[in-house]
Parts: sequence; structure tokens; C-alpha cells
Amino acid sequence: MSDMESLGEAAGLFEEPEDFLPPPPKPHFAEYKRSHITKESKSDVKDIKLRLVGTSPLWGHLLWNAGIYTANHLDSHPELIKGRTVLELGAAAALPSVICALNGAQMVVSTDYPDPDLMENIDYNIKSNVPEVFNNVSTEGYIWGNDYSSLLAHIKKIDSNNGKFDLIILSDLVFNHTEHHKLLQTTKDLLADKGKALVVFSPHRPKLLEKDLEFFQLAKDEFHLVPQLIEMVNWKPMFDEDEETIEIRSRVYAYYLTHED
Repeated sequence: MSDMESLGEAAGLFEEPEDFLPPPPKPHFAEYKRSHITKESKSDVKDIKLRLVGTSPLWGHLLWNAGIYTANHLDSHPELIKGRTVLELGAAAALPSVICALNGAQMVVSTDYPDPDLMENIDYNIKSNVPEVFNNVSTEGYIWGNDYSSLLAHIKKIDSNNGKFDLIILSDLVFNHTEHHKLLQTTKDLLADKGKALVVFSPHRPKLLEKDLEFFQLAKDEFHLVPQLIEMVNWKPMFDEDEETIEIRSRVYAYYLTHED
């Protein structure tokens, strides 16, 4: 056997088997600095450090512009939060939930798809950023449109607004076009009579912007939820790609939804 043949066989000892899977990316961290802390806030903590999962098919590994905008808006409007009950759907890193807790919400229920990594990460971020003495945040794995009893159980203890939520947060969820009906049904059924839903999103797929916006027409036509545009702002897009669509991708839309009178 030649030396080259021997080397070839030896090299094969170190080849990865066909079914080898590389280890998943490790969690990483992002920092958020609160810029609108009012005197009504229960905490003057300015810097929030969030752990993000290494990767996720549910996009929980990124801190999106919509989540940052939502946090800014909530800090600027503590009247939406203080002493109120809050539900966050699709929380991912749970930044809005953390902000609500720090602003003195009576109860925050932070939910996402019941993926173990996502839910453990939400728990981590809550425990790392919300003082235990606040005791006002619960986490729950929840699939939109499913039975609500586990969510309602959290606030039945305080019996606020007949056990419904004063504020429901939907941050960067409307890109899930197939889930619009489930999201809106959940919102309609769990929102208190005088409550508000805060819906914030960016058009990640510019060609489907109209599909994103159909969410609000559907809310009005089929679910009797009244959309109110708060504003549309332009921020630096999440990804540097496709110069032709950069303006659309830079947009952040914010709406309220309320029940019809």
C-alpha cells in the first residue's frame, strides 16, 4: 500500500457520518436601552439585556424593529399598562412583556408557540430583567386559536374586567397570513370591552404588503374590531438586501384595535 493510499484511508477516519448534524447555534444577546422612562414607571432600569435563541424557524432568534418600536411605545404610554392586565402573543424575546412588567402592569401573560427552547428563553428574559418582588409576569406556551382557559386562569385570580385583558400585544405577527383569522379570533375573544390591542409590524416581504394590510380590513369586516393607525415610521431595515425595496422594508406600522361600540 502506498503512503498516499494510507493517508487517504486515515483521513476517512475523521470524516463526518452522513447523518451527522452540527450543533445548533448558541444563544446570543441583544441589549435594549429604554429611552422614554416616565415618572409613572415602576422601575427606572434603563438597560435591558435579552437572550435570543441561537436560531428558530419561528424567528425568535432576532430582535425585530417592531419589537423595539413596541417597547418604545409602551414606555411612552404607561397609561396603557399601569394596573392593567396584559397579554402578549408571539412574544419571542418578550421585550414588550418585560416593559409592561416594569411599568407596573397588574398582570402580564407572555406567550409564544410551545417550543421548549422558545419558552425557556422567555422565562430566562423575564427572570433576568423583572425583579422577582414584582410578581406580575406569567409565561405560557400557546397556539393561536386554541382553547383560552389556560390564559384566562392567570387573570381569574384578580377578576379584572370579567377575566379579560386590557391590553393585547401583537408585535410583528401579521406576516403570518394563514394565521390572521386565528390571531383576530383570539384577540376579539380575550380583549376586554374597553381594552386595546397594539399591533406593530414591518413588511418583511414587500411584494406581500397588501396581504399584511388585509389583516386590518379583516379585523373590521369579520371581527368587528376597529383599526386605528397610530403612525408609520421609517427605520433602518433588518437586512441589507434588495435596494429597490429598502423604503418599504424600512417601514414600521403601528395600529390599535378596539371593539366596535
